[in-house]
Amino acid sequence: MCPKLPLLLVFFLYYAITSLGSDPDPVQDFCIPSTGIAACKNSSAATVEDFVFSGIKFQGKFSETGLATTSVNVNIFPGLNTLGMSFVRADFEVGGINMPHFHPRATEIAFVLEGKIYSGFVDTENRIFAKVIEKGEVMVFPKGLLHFQMNVGDMPATILGSFDSQNPGLVRIPNAVFGSGIEEKLLEKAFGLNSKEIAKLRKRFAPH
Repeated sequence: MCPKLPLLLVFFLYYAITSLGSDPDPVQDFCIPSTGIAACKNSSAATVEDFVFSGIKFQGKFSETGLATTSVNVNIFPGLNTLGMSFVRADFEVGGINMPHFHPRATEIAFVLEGKIYSGFVDTENRIFAKVIEKGEVMVFPKGLLHFQMNVGDMPATILGSFDSQNPGLVRIPNAVFGSGIEEKLLEKAFGLNSKEIAKLRKRFAPH
């Protein structure tokens, strides 16, 4: 066996993992998705409006948890296509929460625009990293790790979040567990709940 082969395999595996672990690098300046046959519309047809999104100026509709989010990803802002990034605005009522969730394809950095937010994440050893962050501070949430936020101030709060993927994905833990149709017997054993309690949670977190 060639003595250099193991080293070459290590480099190959490292390259493969890092390449597959993030959005691919663009091969052109930009790629505005086309509605025709071509994947991108002709660059000469692009205008400044393809690179501006105004839908984040105002807060969205609040949920029962006191959170309103406006996502700015490639699905609603085509100008982000192939650029490997996206954005979110999150508004919190007093006491509002962003329930435990994770983004499978992106690291997130959150900037507190207004208010005081109890913010944190949990690593793979179940260690929690959490504190109250205030206006002007930022916190980073590593890719794929569960994280959460709660407005602990006496006024509404706003966070701006940036992702290193054009489509970071979102998995809300309660919805994934109780709203996805996992076998009831498994949930009973995993959480020590009875069928009535599970039915109540399923009704609450079922897809609408």
